Amino acid sequence: MDPVSALFIFSGVIVLAASWIQLIITASREDFTWGLFALFLPPLAYFYALWEWDKASDAIKMAIAGVVLLGLGVA
Repeated sequence: MDPVSALFIFSGVIVLAASWIQLIITASREDFTWGLFALFLPPLAYFYALWEWDKASDAIKMAIAGVVLLGLGVA
């Protein structure tokens, strides 16, 4: 693995983790139960973001950027 691929993968993982944390914070502000679901079931956090697009659109955009960075690192 060359250093550029490693940098893309590392950056993608960091951006995905940041988007998940942002989703936890957004979901917790909406409802305590959603915050717990987002914390313990990360895929559910992204479903919450799709349902509440107006509140969590930034986190979804960050997640898409993270997936793109991971894709560039793997390719």
